[in-house]
Parts: sequence; structure tokens; C-alpha cells
Amino acid sequence: MASVHEVSVLIRESHLDTFGHVNNATYLQLYEEARWDLITANGFGMDTIQRTRTGPVIMEAHVKFQRELRNRERVRIRTELIGYRGKVGELKQTVVKEDGSVASEAVFVFGLLDLDERRLIEPTPAWRAAVGVEEDAPEG
Repeated sequence: MASVHEVSVLIRESHLDTFGHVNNATYLQLYEEARWDLITANGFGMDTIQRTRTGPVIMEAHVKFQRELRNRERVRIRTELIGYRGKVGELKQTVVKEDGSVASEAVFVFGLLDLDERRLIEPTPAWRAAVGVEEDAPEG
């Protein structure tokens, strides 16, 4: 089982829409920030991307909204690798409110992009480590 990466986020005024809650598009931004936190913490930050000319690409997003988030709420975004098969991986992300209830869940299909060739490539060892692939575990 892959480890769960968590990041704490304070919902701010800039996250809100005219209804006074977090807009659906903003959830995608929050999820992306949490994914960047994961890979950067695991040694695959922007410097690595620029040096290796490889980086993350999202191919699908399936998002479920369950509870609204309002101004100045503190939430945790959990990111966990579901699996990686060939060139394609899946991450599950969850926004959890302070009371433990789930505000949103999402599954992202992703891969590693060769920035020069503009094509998906097999994950490198550094990329596999960055997203939490356990080398002893079977893929998928």
C-alpha cells in the first residue's frame, strides 16, 4: 500500500465564488497544488523537471463534490497512488474537513511527459519514487 501524502490548506477569500463557497474549478487548483507538494517533497520539483525535460501531465480527472467549503476553513488534502501500469498512473485525492467529513474526492489519470518530444514516456526511477511507487509492490 502506498503512503498517503497530506497537505494542510486554509480556504481563503480568493478561493470563493459569488455563492461564498469554493468553486469547482478551484478544487482542481487545490488538488494540483497538493500534487506539486507531493512530487517536490519526493525530489521531483521544478529544478528536476527543467533539468530532465520531463514532467507530470494529467490525462483524466474524475471529481466528486460532496460538501461545500467556506471561507477560513482549514482542510487537509490527501494524495495517494492507486497504481501505475506501463506509462499511466492513477492518484486518488481527497479534501477532508476538520470534522473528518469529505468535501471532495478525485481520481486523476496521469503520466510522465517528455517535454521535448511531447509524448508520454515510461516512468523513470526518480518519477516512480516521486509519486510513491513502491518498487516491491506489483504494478496496477
